[in-house]
Amino acid sequence: MLFRKIESLIEDHLQSDSKKILLIDGARQVGKTYIIRHVGHKLFENFIEINMVEDSIGPRLFAETKTVEDFYLQVSMLEGSKMKQKDNTLIFIDEIQAYPHLLTLLKFLSQDDRFTYIASGSLLGVTLSQTTSIPMGSIRKVRMFPLDFEEFLYANGLNEFAISARLRCVLTEGTVLGFRISRNASGYWKKTAVPITGITTASS
Repeated sequence: MLFRKIESLIEDHLQSDSKKILLIDGARQVGKTYIIRHVGHKLFENFIEINMVEDSIGPRLFAETKTVEDFYLQVSMLEGSKMKQKDNTLIFIDEIQAYPHLLTLLKFLSQDDRFTYIASGSLLGVTLSQTTSIPMGSIRKVRMFPLDFEEFLYANGLNEFAISARLRCVLTEGTVLGFRISRNASGYWKKTAVPITGITTASS
């Protein structure tokens, strides 16, 4: 399992009493679907995943979905046997930007409160700016970024102790571990081209 810090945020929200629907925004290929799917299967007996991009180029079941009942009808055609109760059913609306009208529908799904929901999308800032009725009071929008350096180190086999105990060796090659971290820092920069952030040290 790839360690992502956002996992605990998703878990806390889904297990809270909040009626807001968590909306994960982020660039493509940062791992949104992966981490939501992982948490969904871990916390819920019934996990329903609907990819709206795939639907938009396929059956287009949700293209004209305007009401809560219309939405439930289409979901039931796909995963009707999994639509149980709110506490054991999570409906994951993936790539929601494919159907901007579903962003407005999130407000009514939240009010209906029949199931638990989570959604994700790419370039949602653009989509939301073009949506006439933005349900900001009914959603919690969180931005997901690519792996930060700490997550990258975990992915490359370093454990929490090694990272926190020797993190000051990032730019030092005086020890085997220091060399390994320094080499990983170089690899991280080449792969991501983003600043080394999100690091937790023993002294911080």
